[in-house]
Amino acid sequence: MPEGERAEQLKLVAKQVRRLIVQMIDIARAGHIGGDLSVTDALVTAAFGVLNISPETADDPGRDRLILSKGHCAAALYSVLALRGFFPIADLETYMKPLSKLNGHPNRLKVKGVEANTGPLGHGLPIAVGSAVASKLSGKNWQTFVFTGDGELQEGSNWEAAMTAAHRKLDNLVVIVDRNRLQQGARTEDTASLDPLGDKWASFGWEVADIDGNDTAALLKAFTQNRNGKPLVVIANTLKGKGVSFIEDRVEWHHKVPSKEQVELALKELA
Repeated sequence: MPEGERAEQLKLVAKQVRRLIVQMIDIARAGHIGGDLSVTDALVTAAFGVLNISPETADDPGRDRLILSKGHCAAALYSVLALRGFFPIADLETYMKPLSKLNGHPNRLKVKGVEANTGPLGHGLPIAVGSAVASKLSGKNWQTFVFTGDGELQEGSNWEAAMTAAHRKLDNLVVIVDRNRLQQGARTEDTASLDPLGDKWASFGWEVADIDGNDTAALLKAFTQNRNGKPLVVIANTLKGKGVSFIEDRVEWHHKVPSKEQVELALKELA
C-alpha cells in the first residue's frame, strides 16, 4: 500500500480512537482526556502501521513491545488494543469500574497486549531499555517502542536509562515523547524547562527526529527511518486535547471530565 494511503487510513483509525476515549471517560466520569487525545496519533501509527503485535502473537517471545510509560493515559492504549483485537470493544465501557480489568493505569496481568504496569512516571523507559537489551541478547531482534510524556522527562530515571541505551547501542529501541508542553497544573517550560529537548537527547548519543506528532505520515517516516546504530527518540510535537476544540492546549483538561453537553460537542467534532 502506498505510504500516503496508509497514513490516511491511520488518520481514520485515530479519529475512531478519539471517539472511544471521549465515550470511555464520559461513562467512567474520570480519566486524563487531554493527554489521551494528544498521544493518539502516535499510538495508532505504531500499533497499526509499524509494530509486529497482534492478539495471536501476544505470547510470542519475538513479538515487538509497546510500552505506555505515561500510564495515566490508559484510555488511549485500551482503545488502540481493543481496535487491534486484543479484547472486545464493548469491554471499554467497563473502564475504571469496580473489578474491571481496565484500570486507570494499565496492568499487564489483567489486559492482553499490555507489556508493563505503568503509572509512576519515569519507569517506562527503564523497562523498555531492559526489553531492548533482552532482544539483543536473545537474538530475536524485536523492537521496543515506549511512549513518554514530556513532563515525565523531568524524572531523572529517564536520563539514566537514556545513557545506558546509547552506551549499549540499542538501535531496536524507540522513545516517543508526547511533546504537548503541558503537564498537570502548568506548562512544562514553566515547571522545569526541557528545551532544547532534541539537543539533550543528541548529547546522550541518540538519533533524534523532531516532528509533528499529530501527523501520521510524519510519524510513519520517523518510526521507520535509519537509526545509524543508535536508539531513536521521536519528539512528537502534539496538541494536548487534539481533535476537540475546547480541550486543545488547555492545562485544566489534563484531568477533567466533560459535561454531557461537552461530550456531545466533542463527538460531533470527531464525527
